[in-house]
Amino acid sequence: MDLKGLCFVAFALMLGFSSSVGEYVGLSGNQCAIPASERVDCGYPEVTAEQCNNRGCCFDSSIPEVPWCFKPLQEAECTF
Repeated sequence: MDLKGLCFVAFALMLGFSSSVGEYVGLSGNQCAIPASERVDCGYPEVTAEQCNNRGCCFDSSIPEVPWCFKPLQEAECTF
């Protein structure tokens, strides 16, 4: 598969993934697919999903006792 095809498939998978996990406004699900043990806190106590996303961070409250607002992975860009 060539690079364009690979980027298209990756993009399609990220769209599907991002709609099913957490709230990632302006971020891909892939950027926010970070194991709970590796999350770097990006928020503060009682931060809302909207406040977290406004900081450019990922929000996922599905796992207790880990940061719900956390820094995203930096993703390499696909260029055509």
